[in-house]
Amino acid sequence: MLRGRCGPISAAAAIMHGINGLELTLVYLVAAVLGVALFRFWKLPAMLGYLTVGVVIGPNALALAAGHNQSTAEHLAEFGIVFLMFSIGLEFSLAKIRAMRRLVFGLGAAQVLTTIGLTVGVSMVLGHFIPSRWPQPVAYGVALGGVLALSSTAIVVKLLADRLELESEHGRHIVGVLLSQDLAVVPLLVLVPALAQPGRGLVTTLALATVKATVALAVILLAGGRLLRPWLRLMVRRRSDELFMLNMLLLTLGMAWLTELAGLSLALGAFLAGMLIAETEFRHQVEADIRPFRDVLLGLFFITIGMLLNWRLVLADWWLVLLLATVPIAIKILIVVAVERLRRTSSGVALRSALWLGPAGEFGIVLLNLAATTHVLPPAVVSPVLAAMVLSMLAAPFLVEHIDAIVLKLVASEWMLASLQLTDIARQTIRTHRHVVICGYGRCGQNLARMLQDEGVPYVALDLDPDRVAKARSTGRNVVYGDAARLANLQAAGLARASAVAVSYVDKRSALRVLGHVRAHAPNVPVVVRTRDDAALDELRTAGATEVVPEVLEGALMLASQTLALVGVPLQRVLRRMRSERSARYDLLRDYFHGVDDPDLDDEARALARLRPLNLPAGAKAVGCRLADLELRGTRVVQLHRAGGQVLQPDLELVLAAGDTLLLAGTPEALARAEDALLGGV
Repeated sequence: MLRGRCGPISAAAAIMHGINGLELTLVYLVAAVLGVALFRFWKLPAMLGYLTVGVVIGPNALALAAGHNQSTAEHLAEFGIVFLMFSIGLEFSLAKIRAMRRLVFGLGAAQVLTTIGLTVGVSMVLGHFIPSRWPQPVAYGVALGGVLALSSTAIVVKLLADRLELESEHGRHIVGVLLSQDLAVVPLLVLVPALAQPGRGLVTTLALATVKATVALAVILLAGGRLLRPWLRLMVRRRSDELFMLNMLLLTLGMAWLTELAGLSLALGAFLAGMLIAETEFRHQVEADIRPFRDVLLGLFFITIGMLLNWRLVLADWWLVLLLATVPIAIKILIVVAVERLRRTSSGVALRSALWLGPAGEFGIVLLNLAATTHVLPPAVVSPVLAAMVLSMLAAPFLVEHIDAIVLKLVASEWMLASLQLTDIARQTIRTHRHVVICGYGRCGQNLARMLQDEGVPYVALDLDPDRVAKARSTGRNVVYGDAARLANLQAAGLARASAVAVSYVDKRSALRVLGHVRAHAPNVPVVVRTRDDAALDELRTAGATEVVPEVLEGALMLASQTLALVGVPLQRVLRRMRSERSARYDLLRDYFHGVDDPDLDDEARALARLRPLNLPAGAKAVGCRLADLELRGTRVVQLHRAGGQVLQPDLELVLAAGDTLLLAGTPEALARAEDALLGGV
């Protein structure tokens, strides 16, 4: 152990003493890459990786990033917050807020205000009993209340999307509350610095800050709204990506500078800049351009926050940190449940929403950091609160994994509601046989349902949007509310009696769940999966997809067909070329497409129009034989589905086993002969 002017320092700190700017940057980058890669391997949000990296390389652990250059990193990290607020502003279109106004200004506002009010009340009690250690109860209470009222938009939305729950009822409630919390950040960014004026000057300071904020908002929104659109159009006409990108940086940082000049925060100006651009037609391009800056700099911010976590404090005052990590979560959960119940929300949805919103969030850390730098909160308060918040965010993914079990255990009616939902699905499908189960009733699912109905093929569609389901059912469509990725919903929809399953949305995780359920419980039912491109083609086929339909390929084929027709290629030749391209890509079309009533097909081609699954029972003749040993004249094996769910492509050396399902293609006569040859006397 070495000794410095202020006492002992670690060997790592000694090695890093005198580190230059480039070496410090490399330390950050190496640590960030390793940390994020490890957390993504565990399927956890990258933010948690950044926080953990900060703890590890910070001055309270390995001290790899210690030194005077750390202040440079902290200044860069401030820009991460600027770009984060800019991105949040891009999401705040007036139309979106108007559509979710009941959740945003009802449930969300009530949760934020109640949390702050309750925290102020507790703070005033502490100020009464321990005035020497808690000298400014109102300021402390407002600052801590704002910090504790906020949840993590980044973590919660990511986990909701991974679990396919964004469109569920509790998912929409959670997003509405998060939207309200993000809006609440704006006045809190004004309020927290104003709290630095103690005593009688507090009211005056708050009033002055409010006037400043109002004037700044009015000038920026009114003047900026009129000038921004023409200016952006002028930049776009120059046809320079570099110029457009530079303009976005200038706009974001310029707005942040103006609000700071007015005595407000940098983040507030960036938020206003995002709101202004959200009302223009350039919103999506700007969001795509700004994302790399935002993600990298925001990661740097969370690393610097992690550096502030003193693990020695956690160990020394573990009971206090644990108390601060659990009690605020419990209080926030109780508040959300109470507000939800006052809104007559079901107990299950109320508790689910509350559990998701319980842990702390990144904006809470932003406000805590702001309160520390403006000396609203003393270090003795900031350190344990920060430690508790970081631990709370680290625990969030693990809490989410047990939410369903917690709700089922605590809410007696949840079993009943789940049973009613399954009963509703089963009631719609109980008399349906040889139907198609459509997973998702978006645009693609609706088009498929319409064509099936025109052909007289029965179907049942599962969708998670209650408004869409209600509208579809009011017009007589066979659509029910339910998550297609859950086995119970698929079984209630008549999976065992279905002729096919179609996954109409482009979500690989959900599609893999559906395929796993179908292969395990109805291996003879074919599944068609829609994807964005060919990236997951092999994975989906291995999981059991009978066919995978990539949007990119279909778009390219339609583009080619229209172009060929426009340049004078005869229509019959264009159609023949498209058939050839599709048959080369889709295995099933080699058999099915020839059945289309097309005048240029001969009788032999027209006859190949059948595909039939055949399950091999224990006593079948083909059990124990290789595919090469079978006489299947005029019939082709498209796929082989093992009883355990494994899907194999046809191989002459494959040995058939009891429970296997062969997907055969051929004429009706050839299929009948193949069935006799495979089953024998069974």
